[in-house]
Amino acid sequence: MSATAGAAERRRVQGGPHLGALAIVFAALFLVGLVLSTLLAGGKPYPSPFGDGAGIVAYFRDNPDAVRIGGAFQFGAAIPLAIYAATASARLHQLGIRVPGPTIALAGGLLAAGFLALSGVIGWVLSRPEVHEDPALVRALQLLNFGAGGVAHVVPLGLLLAGIAVPGLLARLLPRWLAWAGLAIAAVAELSTLALLVDGAAYLLPVARFTALAWLIAAGFLLPRQRVRSET
Repeated sequence: MSATAGAAERRRVQGGPHLGALAIVFAALFLVGLVLSTLLAGGKPYPSPFGDGAGIVAYFRDNPDAVRIGGAFQFGAAIPLAIYAATASARLHQLGIRVPGPTIALAGGLLAAGFLALSGVIGWVLSRPEVHEDPALVRALQLLNFGAGGVAHVVPLGLLLAGIAVPGLLARLLPRWLAWAGLAIAAVAELSTLALLVDGAAYLLPVARFTALAWLIAAGFLLPRQRVRSET
């Protein structure tokens, strides 16, 4: 291979957004949305879907700006997450991974991003004053918001982690501790499906969500752009 062709190949392999930066943007948008919405609501956290119905309606009626801004940041966070999934899948293919892992990562990431975006849009709907006139509608929309931004987002997010962690472990693309941690977080994410059956299992959602944010950042910086092959 000529020097020119080699340089062109290196540029092709090393192209694309930086995974670590994408993960940081995703996490920052999501967390800033949580913080801002809580501050705008006077320190009141987003109400639990299992709480008192009258208190839930009062929260959305009294804090429309907090709900709208939280939804907007959730919607915005879905974009870098989708780009992360596409970039990670392409990176794994470039690294020679031909097993289902990259496709699983892509499917999981796109589903997680799609449901997060849906949750953000539902949050915007919940901020509209005309919706607050119907308590039953507020309750239904909040449950849908919880389902989309909770279980429906976190479970496929686990698939994104597993799709990266498995080839990262088997092909030694990631440190073993990080790959195993990704698999453990992915398992918790999949177990959070139980929240649809048992209310008490909802505690698994924040555990999986916030550990996944940290894992995606770490994997984004440690997943190599090129696979090192030993010379014989």
